[in-house]
Amino acid sequence: MIVAVIPARGGSKRIKNKNIRPFAGKPLISYSLTAAQQAAIFDDIIVSTDSDDIAEVARDHGATCIIKRSPTLSDDYTGTTPVVRDAIEQYEKLSGSKVTYVCCIYATAPFLSSDALLAGYHQLTQAPAAKFAFSVTSYAFPIQRAIKIVGEGVEPVSPENMGARSQDLDECYHDAGQFYWGTKRAWLDQAGMFKAHSCPVVIPRYLVQDIDTHEDWIRAELMYRAYIKDNKND
Repeated sequence: MIVAVIPARGGSKRIKNKNIRPFAGKPLISYSLTAAQQAAIFDDIIVSTDSDDIAEVARDHGATCIIKRSPTLSDDYTGTTPVVRDAIEQYEKLSGSKVTYVCCIYATAPFLSSDALLAGYHQLTQAPAAKFAFSVTSYAFPIQRAIKIVGEGVEPVSPENMGARSQDLDECYHDAGQFYWGTKRAWLDQAGMFKAHSCPVVIPRYLVQDIDTHEDWIRAELMYRAYIKDNKND
C-alpha cells in the first residue's frame, strides 16, 4: 500500500484555522488533497488531525481516511515524524493492510503539483539505498555571503567568502516544506531526513513559500494568483 499522510492540527497560533482558511477562494488544505488525488498513486489519502472542522473539510475535498490525533501529538512542540508514525500504525490497524511507502504532505502547500509528488516517488524507488525523497529549493542569494546584524552594525557570517563571486560558490538548497516520501521502515525507525540516504526533489523558487505568518500568507496569495494568471495566458 502506498499512502499519503497530511498532518493538519487545529491549534495554529499565528494564523487562526490556517489549514482550512480560504486561500485564493479554497481551503488551504484542499490544494494538497487535490495534488495527492491527481498523482493517482495513493491507495489512501490520510489526514491526521485533532480537529473535527478540519476532518470535515478534508473529507469534502478528497481525504479517504481520517486519523484522530491524540492531544499528546497535537501540541506546539511535536515534530512531523511522530505524527506520521502514529498515522501509519493507526492506519494499518484500522485497514488491516500493510503500508510500503508513505508520503507526508504538508497541508500548507498550495503550489504543490502531482508531477512533483510522482518525481519524488520515482527517485525514492529507483535509488537502491534511498530511504527518503523530499522537496528542496535553492537559495536566491549565496548563503556563504550572508551577514548578521550586531548591535547597530553588521558582520559577515563567513568573512572568507565575502569577496567570492557567486559562480565560484556552491549552490545551496533548503527544505521546501511541501512533501516527504519515505519507506515505512524509515519513518518508523526515525532514520533522519537530512542525510545521504535522502534524495532531493528540486522545486523552482517561484513555487515555494512558507506560510507561517500573515505576511507569508499575503505573499503566497499574490504569488499564487500571478502564477495562475500567467499559466492561463500561456
